[in-house]
Amino acid sequence: MDEYYYEILRRISLSMFRKELFGIFHGSISAKVKDNQFIINKKNAIFDSLSLDDFVALFAKKDYRWEEASIDSDIHLNIYKNIKEAKFVAYAMPPYLLAYTLEHDFIIPRDYYGATIIKRLEIYDPKNYDDWHDRAPHEIYNYMMSENSDIIVVRGYGVFAYARSAQSLAKKIAVLENSCKMLLLNHN
Repeated sequence: MDEYYYEILRRISLSMFRKELFGIFHGSISAKVKDNQFIINKKNAIFDSLSLDDFVALFAKKDYRWEEASIDSDIHLNIYKNIKEAKFVAYAMPPYLLAYTLEHDFIIPRDYYGATIIKRLEIYDPKNYDDWHDRAPHEIYNYMMSENSDIIVVRGYGVFAYARSAQSLAKKIAVLENSCKMLLLNHN
């Protein structure tokens, strides 16, 4: 596994954990290292102290390593296979974003950074959580492609995003979370 990608993912996941964008065992982060290979956190990774052992390298062809990998691995794979500019992918569950999605259909940031970086996002409604994990690997990348968006916010579930750098990936999610926090505080 390339030490460069491991170190980037380790540092970014710690920052995202400290900002409550990742939970103790909730979230996923990956990097595309070759056309047919990516690294992703394992199922039981704790995001504030990731080590080399908390990652697994996966290929598109499934083997025994997929059993250890995050439950979001199929989603990450489909994003990498279908969206060429995706180099880093993350799934996060920011608390203000999650709370905001429960009562709204769109996120229209009113703070400076949110308004300039994000502008407006539709909140995707999965409608049925019972089979969401079966549908998510296809619906997420299909939505991103059809909407020409590098981010999808799923009602009551969280946010998936991709970027060309790990820093811009974390920034997008952090700005979105801050915008939702401002919107909720302003509403109250």
